[in-house]
Amino acid sequence: MTANIDYLVVLFTTTSGASGDLLGSDEKELIQLVWQVVDLTNKKTGKLNEVFVRPKHLELTDDCKEESGISEETISSAEPLEHALNEFSQRLSTETNGNSLCLCTDGQLHIRQVIHPEASSKNIMLPDCFYSFFDLRKEFKKNFPSSADLKDLDIQVMADYLNVTADPSAYTFASLKVQTMVNIVLTLISDPICYKFTHPERVNDKFETGTCSKMERVDDNTVIRARGLPWQSSDQDIARFFRGLNIAKGGAALCLNAQGRRNGEALVRFVSEEHRDLALQRHKHHMGSRYIEVYKATGEDFLKIAGGTSNEVAHFLSKENQVIVRMRGLPFTATSDDVLLFFSPTCPVTGGKDGILFVKFPDGRPTGDAFVLFSCEEHAQNALKKHKEILGKRYIELFKSTAAEVQQVLNRYTSAPLIPVAPAPIIPVLPQPPFVPPAGVRDCIRLRGLPYIATIEDILEFLGEFTADIRPHGVHMVLNQQGRPSGDSFIQMKSAERAFLAAQKCHKRTMKDRYVEVFQCSAEEMNIVLMGGTLNRNGLSPPPCLSPPSYAFPPPTAVMPAEAALYQPQVLLSPRPMQPSAAFYPASTQLFMNYTAYYPSPPGSPTSLNYFPSPASAPALATQPGALVRMHGLTYNNGVKEILNIFQGYQSPPESMTLVNSLCGQPGSSDALVTLPALLSAKQPVQDRAHSHLGGPFLDLQLL
Repeated sequence: MTANIDYLVVLFTTTSGASGDLLGSDEKELIQLVWQVVDLTNKKTGKLNEVFVRPKHLELTDDCKEESGISEETISSAEPLEHALNEFSQRLSTETNGNSLCLCTDGQLHIRQVIHPEASSKNIMLPDCFYSFFDLRKEFKKNFPSSADLKDLDIQVMADYLNVTADPSAYTFASLKVQTMVNIVLTLISDPICYKFTHPERVNDKFETGTCSKMERVDDNTVIRARGLPWQSSDQDIARFFRGLNIAKGGAALCLNAQGRRNGEALVRFVSEEHRDLALQRHKHHMGSRYIEVYKATGEDFLKIAGGTSNEVAHFLSKENQVIVRMRGLPFTATSDDVLLFFSPTCPVTGGKDGILFVKFPDGRPTGDAFVLFSCEEHAQNALKKHKEILGKRYIELFKSTAAEVQQVLNRYTSAPLIPVAPAPIIPVLPQPPFVPPAGVRDCIRLRGLPYIATIEDILEFLGEFTADIRPHGVHMVLNQQGRPSGDSFIQMKSAERAFLAAQKCHKRTMKDRYVEVFQCSAEEMNIVLMGGTLNRNGLSPPPCLSPPSYAFPPPTAVMPAEAALYQPQVLLSPRPMQPSAAFYPASTQLFMNYTAYYPSPPGSPTSLNYFPSPASAPALATQPGALVRMHGLTYNNGVKEILNIFQGYQSPPESMTLVNSLCGQPGSSDALVTLPALLSAKQPVQDRAHSHLGGPFLDLQLL
């Protein structure tokens, strides 16, 4: 925008820390303001002005003392920043007689990285003149495009180019800088150059909320990732942290974790690469008592968080300058009238029912979340005071929210299409009913007992040398129905042999002061558990969303190893059939699953799919030679699952187990035969598990 400027105020600032290109990057406080007014019409200058500022912390760095010549005694008697700014405004008003003026600085740092951030952190209202300024370097480059690159320009380079000089002995460090800049300005506006200062830089005075389409193109060089944010921070808090830099409309997007809660990160989009680079200089600056890490990000990262395609969301967010509050934990029967009544009368909702957006699954079922618009900050704060008040029979959690969070939550629940048949997983293991999974290779491992705070990086460190054997994207964390870590995870390995070795060597290693059990399993078992299936005393249950209305299992045939011939045939029993529980839905019900919102329950891992008979076309598992172990002292109610728990971690193929009656004929106990894959691996469990028990007398394990 073109501006008619009568006076140019050449300004220079000094902080108690770094100077030059690092000015403001160390978060040090302002200690000096030096300025001089230039009358652009008459090409005259006013007097040189200087004001010292007392910071909260009086310590000055050695470089600051040496370069600026300012001592701690000088600033200790000065006024604080707010009084210094008031004095600055009063002197300018007197000298310019109320005519139009604009600041002029050497680069962007003095305004954007020093004055605005410090005023924001100290809750000081800046005069209007600090929201527009001329960057002398850019103005010089416009007039002399063949001069040095913009990043290489400074006061001395510009002065040398124009043959402008100033007497160093007559001025202090900051005064010399201002005097040299004034001489450069006078040279630019005088004959023969006659340059006009018409298009000042602008500093946004507030953050504008808005929506972002997934089809929008976002420049990779304008996006940063901020990490370490307080969980209760909002987009306005982010804009406050980056005060002085221009964030694009709707350019602050708070990130959510798998549970739908804020994870302390945000993606911020700036109007240009220049502002992005200045934002990176605020790495480890503070928001309250926390320091914030700032890193580069991409436009794709931003669109994943802030982008949306829903017309309903776009209409809801079309009301600009509204404060958004998120409601969590609503009763599924809650209506718009219930929400309006909950907030009335102290905090009216903007637009009544139109100011409420319920979050729903693709099939229309409510999720218990909603977003509400309020016209001003006061109404929003009154609304937040109702945090954990009761609506119906449930307490409601309230949080200040953002447009990007609305998009994320809606994307999480509605981005996947509503489909009547679940798509095949990466490893297709769930055929059409009847539910008979094919046999597979045991090339996966299951980790049980992980610390709840364990990350994928912790798992990779735990596996050590076996990390190189993990397939790409082969680490799968298991979450419970509340979306929290269950303590289980599955790892896809490159081969069954490496999975076997990993389970042997890593079993019961410690991670964060907890020992972790490691078991070998198959991809079929992993997929069933990750999709919500469970293993319990009733058998293996498929995920609810994939349970067919009815299915039946053929009676299983007994599996008897040749070594069991030493027992009489008439005392052998068939393995107990693992029957499924009742159907989850009536036969007429259409079954759906939204994969973006479903959180698997924390199941136990089935150790084999051979509880079910394999189809004739399915390849049979190769029988491994091994040693026979006899278990004596089982109670009558011990089943395959209980026996498997005894040998977890020792790679016992469960299809090799056969239950037999007690040789003494007593009904209260029984024996079992277990084949382990090798004699060496059989000795270890016999030594470790001897005299353990399964809800009854101690067991006697014998190697046959």
